[in-house]
Amino acid sequence: MSVDTATVARIASLARIKVGEAELEAMVPELNGILAWVEQLGEVDVTGIEPMTAVIENHLRLRDDVIDADPLTGGGVRESVLANAPAAEHGFFGVPKVIE
Repeated sequence: MSVDTATVARIASLARIKVGEAELEAMVPELNGILAWVEQLGEVDVTGIEPMTAVIENHLRLRDDVIDADPLTGGGVRESVLANAPAAEHGFFGVPKVIE
């Protein structure tokens, strides 16, 4: 696939980018080079190769999930949290109605 000056002008107008005539002429070989490189990448045999998300393999440092590990923030303190609320309704924070 190759592009010409009219195609570059059309892409620039779709992207709402103001490009002068001299810049259009300069972009044609650059875009054709990029498209040729992408076509060359399509020819590479990648069967049996797993997709990767990064070049360097990263491992997340995970911790075990422990329910109620901290007595202050671990859960099971609904009543004491709602005691500070200006309005509590059915075990949740009550908020004023904003849409009628």
